[in-house]
Amino acid sequence: MRLTVNGETRTFEDDVRDVAGLVAALGLDTRKVAVERNLEIVPRSSYAVTALMDGDRIEIVHFIGGG
Repeated sequence: MRLTVNGETRTFEDDVRDVAGLVAALGLDTRKVAVERNLEIVPRSSYAVTALMDGDRIEIVHFIGGG
């Protein structure tokens, strides 16, 4: 599947079927990211049920703590 993630076209295996799978494949912690799919924010509670389709545009913001 080809997705555009943060402006970069990337290819993922077929096991990446939903937002939760994508976040896991990228090695990110679901508690520390915000995801937008095709210009719509995906609620964290919906990551596992938000299917991805070939050509989707995904924006991911990773929160980093510090002080």
